[in-house]
Amino acid sequence: MTSTPGEALWPAPVAAGPVRATVSVPGSKSVTNRALVLSALAASPSRLARPLRSRDTELMAAGLCAMGTDVVAAGDAWVVTPAALRGPATVDVGLAGTVMRFLPALATLADGAVTFDGDPRARERPLAALLGALRDLGARVDDGGRAALPLTVTGTGGLRGGEVRVDASASSQIVSALLLTAPRWEAGVRVVHIGDRPVPNAPHLAMTVSMLRDRQVRVDDAEPGGWQVQPGPVAGRDEVIEPDLSSAAPFLAAAVVTGGEVRVPNWPERSSQPGADLPRLLEAFGASSHRENGSLVVRGGGRLTGADLDLRDAGELTPVLTAVAVLAETPSRFTGIGYLRGHETDRLAALAHELGGLGARVNEEPDGLRIEPRPMVGGLFRTYADHRLAMAAAVLALVVPGVLVQDVETTAKTFPGFADAWLSMLSGGAP
Repeated sequence: MTSTPGEALWPAPVAAGPVRATVSVPGSKSVTNRALVLSALAASPSRLARPLRSRDTELMAAGLCAMGTDVVAAGDAWVVTPAALRGPATVDVGLAGTVMRFLPALATLADGAVTFDGDPRARERPLAALLGALRDLGARVDDGGRAALPLTVTGTGGLRGGEVRVDASASSQIVSALLLTAPRWEAGVRVVHIGDRPVPNAPHLAMTVSMLRDRQVRVDDAEPGGWQVQPGPVAGRDEVIEPDLSSAAPFLAAAVVTGGEVRVPNWPERSSQPGADLPRLLEAFGASSHRENGSLVVRGGGRLTGADLDLRDAGELTPVLTAVAVLAETPSRFTGIGYLRGHETDRLAALAHELGGLGARVNEEPDGLRIEPRPMVGGLFRTYADHRLAMAAAVLALVVPGVLVQDVETTAKTFPGFADAWLSMLSGGAP
């Protein structure tokens, strides 16, 4: 295999011994982008302290600004001043699922046409269910029959809203997109999931519902597979963005695979982020964890065993957990993650191919992966513009010398400066 021209290879470092460090991670991408959208819809300005400043969130902020919202950096915060949304406008979604799904729904409120496009891989990500739902609610969407990017939403100042039935089994973001904009539609919305499989990543839906309620929006999610948002004003709000717990995954995994100890400060007592489940998931591989003075502390050092895990609600953790699994003593099986084939890349195929090329046996199944550890060797690990794959490669390389990671800078999607933070961890510091 060869690298893509222009993408540097990063010689991922090997741990000299058990990793022991305190690691601070940046703000949550999922919380930041939801907060930006809700702030753009609000009746008064909002101040978002300690937001994630990364490619995905900068694209969201730029997209909102293109439609008329004012987003201004003020120290360690973003101040968001809402305004009437307008077109014509052009929005670059990059490869950000939240941008490509949340903002077309928001564009129905604009006065004029808003065009969306992004990276080549973005044109392959599933949008048919969302676009169909928007059309059912009365939106004017022109996608050239592709059910994908590029596309144009011609806003008319809002929609009537009402009930819409949608198969959201490919992504919870389909439901979140409709719920976030619904308070500004005349009748709000009632979303009914009609798929044969549950909506994946339930924590992200809980996050959307909680953040709407924090903005004084009335939401009823008591019915399984159903969500109703009442029309009404969205309150401006000053909030502090919690750390991105999924970005903590590779650092905590470093403790597990090297038999060390890593602590992450400011770990929330309660969180709807999928990463909040990391203590339980890592304990399944033989690690231990506890809270101490507001930090989460994860320790390795015991027997590193395989695990049988349903990751439907924590799919974004799959790459890092797979890196842990190939280093374990016994096999692992992950289920509930067939939908990862539609993420930044086909994550199941990519993990099977890249880890297999270094010696592991990772078999794709219809809804997951089966991992059988084997002796591994160094070599090229391609990332396919996927930040989570780059993080997984860094974990693997702690134990397997000679791993060359293609395009580690793709981690800027959610963790700018990841490589420097990784080196700092290995020296015992805190990035």
